[in-house]
Amino acid sequence: MKIKVKRKSYGAVMRDYKENKKPHRKPIRPNMFFRILMRLISIPDLLATHFKCERVGMERLGKKEPAFFLMNHSSFIDLEIAATLLFPRPFNIVATTDGFIGKDWLMHSIGCIPTRKFVTDTTLVRDMLYAKKTLGDNILMYPEVGYSFDGTATTLPATLGKCAKLIGMPLVFIRTYGAYTRDPLYNNLQRRKVKVSARMEYLFSAEEINSLPDEEIGRAIYERFDFDNFAWQRENKVRVSEPFRADGLNRVLYKCPHCLTEGKMKGEGISLSCTACGVRYTLDEYGALVCENAEAKFDHVPDWYRWERSEVRKEVESGLYGTDFPAKILAAPGTKELYDIGHGRFTHTPEGFRLVTDDGELDYTQKSTASYSVNADFNWYELGDIISIGDGECLFYCFPEPKGDIVAKIRLAQEEIYKLEWEKRASKE
Repeated sequence: MKIKVKRKSYGAVMRDYKENKKPHRKPIRPNMFFRILMRLISIPDLLATHFKCERVGMERLGKKEPAFFLMNHSSFIDLEIAATLLFPRPFNIVATTDGFIGKDWLMHSIGCIPTRKFVTDTTLVRDMLYAKKTLGDNILMYPEVGYSFDGTATTLPATLGKCAKLIGMPLVFIRTYGAYTRDPLYNNLQRRKVKVSARMEYLFSAEEINSLPDEEIGRAIYERFDFDNFAWQRENKVRVSEPFRADGLNRVLYKCPHCLTEGKMKGEGISLSCTACGVRYTLDEYGALVCENAEAKFDHVPDWYRWERSEVRKEVESGLYGTDFPAKILAAPGTKELYDIGHGRFTHTPEGFRLVTDDGELDYTQKSTASYSVNADFNWYELGDIISIGDGECLFYCFPEPKGDIVAKIRLAQEEIYKLEWEKRASKE
């Protein structure tokens, strides 16, 4: 899916936005036409993947009883699965604001509630409560916020239990199998022939939610988000024979464990190789890494990715971490349009982020303690890999120039910087 971009200076963008800013729109209940439409649009992909769903304890949920649905996030098919499993229930989907750009009316019509990734958003909570109390709708949320890079759950907010309690609805968890393997984010939207299924599990009634402590609710949620799609593929002998399965894998596995060079990995065809030292791995048909010309350091993609996280943490702890690069910058102060505001410089250190445009109109800073992670994406709207930062007023989408495998490292670094800061504060209490 592509997105239109308009060229405009940052100053002009913000002047127009403030002069024409529209009041916040409350969620609406999607009418039956849109529910049927979403269901019909989903049919081709679900038929192609032989979709099936296991239901556990769902007899406890009344046919017209609204619930709070949490779902893991692997690829676009997640929405098609939800539209099918929840049909004909009316439901509001918590969705990121970039999805609304240029199609605000449509997104609201199908029941979406806009929110900004990794930005404190009290309006979201009010909208969710409005959907519950006034509309009587179900609510669907993908708490991982972004797609998984390595096939395991992305870092989750620490307040999920508190959020579920605040909403106070029956809690249901939907877990997909095969969605990541069919269409992993790193692989440039090249779909594989893989069956997809789901497990829909009733966790707690509204009464149980109200009586249980936040920590116990949160613990039950986090346990469900403990998964590994590459391990699942291997254990269930799910064969991926496509000759492009390692294309773009360097986006995730950006650091060579043999020579420790960053940004020189090349994922192409079925191979991942380091152009600095020449080591070469093959991603086999069952998701395992096989080293062709040296002693293997890893045979499992998530293990390699976890090692990269540990390497980033060491850099942060030793005071060596810092990222600074030129970038093309797009801005979205609302959902009307996406604007190209020119080029600038992106900086990330343990103190936080800084974004400065070459023309000097923008000089934005964001503290490292502002969020537990950062919005990082591969091939965002087919424009390129991005890091996005911002606040309640405007979001900035930064494309590294020259292109390089840096966005995964920045996500890992921000998560480790945030953790270390809170560990430091806890040790002082």
